[in-house]
Amino acid sequence: MTDGPVTDLYDLRVVVERIEGRSVCGMHVGDHIDLTESNRLSIPEGKHFCLYALAACLPLLPAKQRPLPPGDWLETDSHVACPDPDERLIMRIERTGRRTIPTEELT
Repeated sequence: MTDGPVTDLYDLRVVVERIEGRSVCGMHVGDHIDLTESNRLSIPEGKHFCLYALAACLPLLPAKQRPLPPGDWLETDSHVACPDPDERLIMRIERTGRRTIPTEELT
């Protein structure tokens, strides 16, 4: 580690919490992706994650990675809906850990 500035970030997991319609994309409750080390996205071996469901989550992930001030709506709101109205697939963004990263290593 360097002696320079550091940034605290949360590792995240996006989990399929429920499917209120029909699962056109083939995902199931419990399917997930992990975001670690600020920019590393991983999917469990042998699984997949729908590109459109992921696209719905992407704008929120950088904010959910950071510590948020009290009262910020993202601190308590963690659900995202897939844009396919027939599926009504609901995902939950969870914080799974916190790490300190040298700021110069962030993308």
